Amino acid sequence: MRRRMWVGAGAMGAVITILLLACSGCGTVGVLMGRIKLAGPRAPIPESVTKDKIVNKGAADWPKWRGPDGTGKSNSRGIRTNWDGGLPELWKVAFLCQGKKTASWSTPVVQGDRLLVPGRDTDRDIIFCLHAGTGALLWQGSDFAPAPAGHGSGARATPCIDDDRVYTFGRSGILTCRRIVDGSVIWRKNVGHTGGVAPKWGHSSSPLVLQNRVIVQTGGAAVAMAYDKMTGKVLWQSPAGPAAYGAPVPAGGGKRVLVFAGEGLACLDSGSGKELWLARWETKYGVNATTPVVAGDVVVISSGYKAGGQALRMRDDGADVLWTSTTYASQHSDPIVIDGYLYGYSGQSYQNKGDFVCVDLGTGTEKWRSNEVGWGTTVYVDGHFLCLDIKGNLYLVKADTKGLTRVAEHREVLGRLSAPAWTCPVVANGRVYLRYMQRLHCYNLMPSAIK
Repeated sequence: MRRRMWVGAGAMGAVITILLLACSGCGTVGVLMGRIKLAGPRAPIPESVTKDKIVNKGAADWPKWRGPDGTGKSNSRGIRTNWDGGLPELWKVAFLCQGKKTASWSTPVVQGDRLLVPGRDTDRDIIFCLHAGTGALLWQGSDFAPAPAGHGSGARATPCIDDDRVYTFGRSGILTCRRIVDGSVIWRKNVGHTGGVAPKWGHSSSPLVLQNRVIVQTGGAAVAMAYDKMTGKVLWQSPAGPAAYGAPVPAGGGKRVLVFAGEGLACLDSGSGKELWLARWETKYGVNATTPVVAGDVVVISSGYKAGGQALRMRDDGADVLWTSTTYASQHSDPIVIDGYLYGYSGQSYQNKGDFVCVDLGTGTEKWRSNEVGWGTTVYVDGHFLCLDIKGNLYLVKADTKGLTRVAEHREVLGRLSAPAWTCPVVANGRVYLRYMQRLHCYNLMPSAIK
């Protein structure tokens, strides 16, 4: 029997003309009034430059959505805090998406000198492997995957690296396992063939590798499914239900997995897929997109559309509500927990007028809020928050329970933009990677040159 906690999400308002872009787990779901321009100048895809068979690891890799431990924190240390004259740009590419309506919002992942980033052609999902230090193309692979063009047919989900393999999940539901060394396919599955149903704006669930399983939201016949990570064999299907856009996350030492799906937060047994409980949380358009944030036995969920946020204390057979509040109401920008406090953006993504807030994790009490860094996405590195607002301005911020201090900034780090910059920054091995549709920029975050 399904154990359900009926949790109201509050009043939700919207206007009929709002266009919604769902790109979570990749890190984004955005809202815009009117139309957005999904393409700019594109370069042709270059030839591969090497057949190097060595796959190494770095001291501060970023192998999956939200970083090495899924908390949004980088292991890079010793970053530069003086940005006078801006950060040095090491390289950029502009060939990731090759059609006019093929935008992809997925973040890259990095292991050693290999960077994996999704792209898109007219009817194919593409995965590019670039040299993390130079941007040179090492290999590319593709999956035939027709997909709607609305707000871009490219991937929303971020890949996941596990040892010598990388897992990708496209908008149309193609889950593929490849070798990092050369891109050769180990196995490929279409979740639609086992009853998966995409939410309105496409599959967006970044794959979670947990023990011998790779788990994604599928919707339809099952809220989520687990596959054997080596063979692609289906290991379990959860009970049926609508998918949303968030990435699944582990809890309880990996014994449970949390899926922020269309009906709310589902807690599943990670070994069997059995639903342990469901905290119902409904929003306009069924958009639950922010990644659940786990700190011990507490999980925080949040949505836009005036739904707000909620903290739950988890048990094996249910969860108790700690607080519900509209103080923290993030549509898709994932927060970061530091010393018992939640830091991150609150607000909707279609304007640059949200707030960066600090909230007590245990009580939901707001400590402060600031509009000094626009509205955007953030990661944590070397004691600082690195914030990218939707206009493409990059800020380095110090924040604690007393307030926010802007340490450095690089204005228009992506140039002048025709549409919002929704994709979250990635910081790996002293470099920051910024994705904007068909482009990827790499900047040096260290005081000296990186070789």
